[in-house]
Amino acid sequence: MKCKALAIVLSLQLTGAAFLSAQTVLPLWPHGTPEPAQTTEPETNMADASGRLTNRLTNITQPSMTVFLPSHSMGVTSAALVFPGGGYIRLAWDKEGLDVCRWLNSIDMACLLVKYRVPEKGRFPDNPADLQDAQQAMRVARQHAAEWHINPARIGVIGFSAGGNLAVTLSNHYDDKSVESSPAAADVNANINARPEFAILGYPAYLSTGATATELDPNEMPNPRTPPTFLIQAENDKTYIDSSLVYFKALKDVGVPAELHLYAIGGHGFGMHPAGMPEEHWADTATEWLRRIGMLPQPMTTARTTEDLVTPVPCPAHQLAVGRPSPPSSTPPGPPENPNCL
Repeated sequence: MKCKALAIVLSLQLTGAAFLSAQTVLPLWPHGTPEPAQTTEPETNMADASGRLTNRLTNITQPSMTVFLPSHSMGVTSAALVFPGGGYIRLAWDKEGLDVCRWLNSIDMACLLVKYRVPEKGRFPDNPADLQDAQQAMRVARQHAAEWHINPARIGVIGFSAGGNLAVTLSNHYDDKSVESSPAAADVNANINARPEFAILGYPAYLSTGATATELDPNEMPNPRTPPTFLIQAENDKTYIDSSLVYFKALKDVGVPAELHLYAIGGHGFGMHPAGMPEEHWADTATEWLRRIGMLPQPMTTARTTEDLVTPVPCPAHQLAVGRPSPPSSTPPGPPENPNCL
């Protein structure tokens, strides 16, 4: 019986491994990073106290993006950059990376898993490395969108913990130009917009400040062009719950569409499917949110009328920025007063 159970487990593991296969791994900075590496140690898969490898990666000095395309996609699809967490020291490559890609591929979305520089001393704006890697990943994604059958105006960002902090930074500082005066400027196509079209934040870190942690870090203040945002957070995450609360309020204050899903328990770092926890099925809720904001098609069986279907309004300026032609004259342009047109 034990042998049979072991065989089943092994079979499931092999099936899962086969289900997710990377088609492409691209360096973000083919000619060297904008700043010198802060470590000379080789990239490492960290081990726990017993010596078992944990698939938490550190000493990332050559940032890259791993592309996972949905195998059953029938046409142009949406995509998300994924930033695993790890305190800007390491990257939780499985729990907040590969697992996320499996979910995205299962809903017919492309997953662009970003290996950004860690460890790094400080973060934006004191250290621009994190934002530079995020901006470059978005630009590279849009540059290759046609090749990967991705709609360049349907690429968002998903981040967890420190990766959630990075997703927020990209959401609000996608137009930062510091990299353009760095030695890596030749690798940057500044004509490609680095703005994400949506953000999904899992228990984001480092957003609250002040003695009582009830104020938003002024460096992370949203604005009317911050993309629609979906947050998940456990109430008993004692260290970072205030980050989600203050950021959600700031989003609402500037009129950015946002949802906050606050669960009673779960702590910090629960990842995709914490079995038996209230947030076990948060990905299903996020999938429906992606449909509502037009990043995924609406199932025809759920729309009561044609008015129920979401039709995002394109921004002419954004169409030009991501390299798409202007809409035909018969198509009404996106109203300039709509800060969240796509």
